[in-house]
Formats: sequence, structure tokens, C-alpha cells
Amino acid sequence: MLENYFPVLLFIAIALAFGGILIAAGTVLGPNRPDSEKLSPYECGFEAFEDARMKFDVRYYLVAILFILFDLEIAFLFPWAVALGKIGFHAYLNYLKRRSVISTKAPYVFRHAAHYQMPNGKILLASYHPSNQNTNTGKLNRQMFVEIFQEARRLADH
Repeated sequence: MLENYFPVLLFIAIALAFGGILIAAGTVLGPNRPDSEKLSPYECGFEAFEDARMKFDVRYYLVAILFILFDLEIAFLFPWAVALGKIGFHAYLNYLKRRSVISTKAPYVFRHAAHYQMPNGKILLASYHPSNQNTNTGKLNRQMFVEIFQEARRLADH
């Protein structure tokens, strides 16, 4: 039973050894020319006036986490979205369905340069994904890709 885990343990051991070797090589071979300017504490152009190891209130971390959450959420507050590929198109529609913005039987069909007015006022633009399958077969060319982003910019400026 445990012999099944041997390749995983071997992989972890090799990865740790390789990482350790690279860190050691960087320490030994890298330039190390410390001087008083480099070693002095720097705090936004001012001399440090407190210990850097002071305790922070937990509220700072809470605010940071909330900022990250809402910073990621802001991506869905734009008045338009460019869905690259059928997967992105359907993922955005599923997002809107889960938010109860559109119904489950919405008549949205994926095709390049299609744009749909969503019930919440947002506009969904559809575009083929710029993968080799689409670009090498001629399904999507550079001009088509540029035009979809120009349309998105035009809609965003309104």
C-alpha cells in the first residue's frame, strides 16, 4: 500500500533538493556587497520611527481580505464583458443565472461578435478564443479579434 506513494515522495524529495540547490547557488554565487545605505531601514523616504515588529490590529488584516474580495468582484461590475470562447461565454451566463439576473431558459447563442443586452443593463460580447484551433483554421483572424475589442471600448465609453 505505501509503495504506491513512493513516486510521490521521490518527486517531493527531488523538488526540495533542487530548490535547496538553487537557493544555495544563488547565495554563494550571487553578488553580496552590503553597505550602510542598503542595510538602513527605509520607510517611505523617512527614517523609521518605530520597531518594525510591532503588533498590528486584526482589523488591518480583515480590511485587506475584504479589499481582495471586492477587488475581484469589481470585474463583474463593468457594463460590458468580452467572453473569449464558448466556455467563457457560458461561464458568464451561468454567473448571471446564479445571481438571478437572467432566467435558465435565456435565448443566448454563442457566435463571434454577437452582443446581447442583459436584463441588468450590461452588454455581453462574444468572441472566439484566440487559440491555435481558431486562428490556424481561419475561424478567427487578427482583424476580427481587434474589432471585438474596439466594439467593447466603444460600448464602455458610452
